[in-house]
Amino acid sequence: MDDIFELVKSRHSVRSYTDKPIDGNVKEELENIIEKCNNAGKLNIKLFLNEPKAFDTFMAHYGKFNNVKNYIVLKGDKSKNLEERCGYFGQEIVMKAQELGLNTCWVAMTYGKRKVPYKLSEKEKIVCTLAIGYGTENGVSHNIKTFEDVSIKKENFPDWYKKGIEFALLAPTAMNQQKFSFELTKENKVKAEAKKGFYTKVDLGIAKYNFELGIGSSLYTDDSTCASPGCCETGNC
Repeated sequence: MDDIFELVKSRHSVRSYTDKPIDGNVKEELENIIEKCNNAGKLNIKLFLNEPKAFDTFMAHYGKFNNVKNYIVLKGDKSKNLEERCGYFGQEIVMKAQELGLNTCWVAMTYGKRKVPYKLSEKEKIVCTLAIGYGTENGVSHNIKTFEDVSIKKENFPDWYKKGIEFALLAPTAMNQQKFSFELTKENKVKAEAKKGFYTKVDLGIAKYNFELGIGSSLYTDDSTCASPGCCETGNC
């Protein structure tokens, strides 16, 4: 668990990348995790390698992105919880990338969506994108909220819940807003909700995945701590 915590803690957003290609075993591992997440999340996530056009735009330069040639498009068929699923499974990919020695950055608007060389079907929607590759640096940490800021009830918590919140607070969110909340119900189950704001449903999915890492349990098989969009679409387990 300590190794997982250090992996989560060491992951920061990176916007500038080297020319080192993603290839060999690293590419294969990345493709495998994307396939796994597509199957589990019923998504159509796609990896683009050596494709610089989407990040060679005014908005990308405004967002201070540099030399982004590899990225992952998080997309799927339009549905009520698509954004949350993309956040949840996108974060699984992010953590695998971190394990593989890659750097990443969640990207919502500061790239050229129309330049992505992929034609969406009428039922599909692109939610956001992950810049990925070998960074020129490893990024820096940002201020985060406290346990009391995001947990609705503030006393008599079991250790597993505290650990889940600790991991969730390390989750990347749009503009570092962390507009999510967790609650441990009287039935000893977890309720997680997104507050109003830009991309907060994506952020909620990311935070839920990190919470799951913290408690060391798959939310698809352990109903006592269900917080994933896969088994709990409303957030009430």
